[in-house]
Amino acid sequence: MHRSPLGRAVGTATLAFGLALTATGAVSADSVPTDLPDEQMAAMQEAFGLSEAGVTDLLDAQAEAAELEAELRDELGADFGGAVFDTDTHELTVQVTDAAAIGDVRRAGAEPDLVSHGEDVLGDAVAALDTADAPDTVHGWYADPELDSVVIEVDEGAAEDAEALAAEAGVDAVTVQESADRPRTYTDIVGGNPYYFQDSGSWYVCSVGFGVVGGYVTAGHCGDEGSDTWNDVPGTQQIGTVAGSVFPRSDMAWVEITNPDFTATPLVNDYDGGAVTVTGSTEAPVGAAVCRSGRTTGWQCGVIEAKDQTVRYPRGQHVHGLTRTTACAEGGDSGGSWLAGTEAQGVTSGGSGDCTSGGTTYFQPVNPILERWNLTLLTG
Repeated sequence: MHRSPLGRAVGTATLAFGLALTATGAVSADSVPTDLPDEQMAAMQEAFGLSEAGVTDLLDAQAEAAELEAELRDELGADFGGAVFDTDTHELTVQVTDAAAIGDVRRAGAEPDLVSHGEDVLGDAVAALDTADAPDTVHGWYADPELDSVVIEVDEGAAEDAEALAAEAGVDAVTVQESADRPRTYTDIVGGNPYYFQDSGSWYVCSVGFGVVGGYVTAGHCGDEGSDTWNDVPGTQQIGTVAGSVFPRSDMAWVEITNPDFTATPLVNDYDGGAVTVTGSTEAPVGAAVCRSGRTTGWQCGVIEAKDQTVRYPRGQHVHGLTRTTACAEGGDSGGSWLAGTEAQGVTSGGSGDCTSGGTTYFQPVNPILERWNLTLLTG
């Protein structure tokens, strides 16, 4: 098995491909769309418990509220303290910092709320907190017009840290909220996207195969069991750990995601700005058209020429049960997804040639991977 250091050119000899080292404006009520996309309409009905007519009424009401908010913001000037729309009652509440403005708000059709601070003061408080040195126990902060306060979110039992932060920033309009849930980014694991791992101190890159419950499948030569996988080089954001790996004989592995910032998906990158949603893993016959996705050469297609092929990689590494195709691939594509339509077929193992001159590529069928470790393919 030839492993290419990240950045080194990959030759055209038979190889395992994966190891290339590697101020919202006002909205006019007239602009509310009468026909929402079906997906958006269904999502809003589910989220708010409304009929289609109810969704339309809600959108109309909030568009009118946005227009009214903009008008009152201009009319009240410094006395305007913020605004909050209620999706249940369709009522707009406008905060004011001067009691003399209450009548103006009510006559305009909104509900007035006299506050002590208002959005300008709260905005200044947020800006002051932004420049303070917050401890790790603090999750973040925001201005809440309904509370007329800046909310500082912290770990459970860390209210004193929030109070100390507010004192340091010179902010007194503060409400502290404790929570065990820390914010985090969400990073989707998508078939064909790259991931990285180390072997004997060197960095290598492979491609994600398919999302499964708890992780993703890939090629066995893309990391030994127990090794770690990473989202970057030189390894500042770990994805998971190789929970099972077989190579040679077969070329299959699966990675268990251990970092909650990463989420497996039923998607495969089409390298054209979109993704294919996997619907199953029905095996396509010889002669069928297949396409593959991988980090180095993106989306490539060909036909299945044969199944159950034994391939002899360098150093006597035999792999059995591979599927032979006419689609090309190159270093770094190993482990990547193979699809027949939307049906998962396998993960890239190796081949010969390249995507300039053409070549032959082999994939490890996906169903034996799922069966070996009792994995559940993610579908959509």
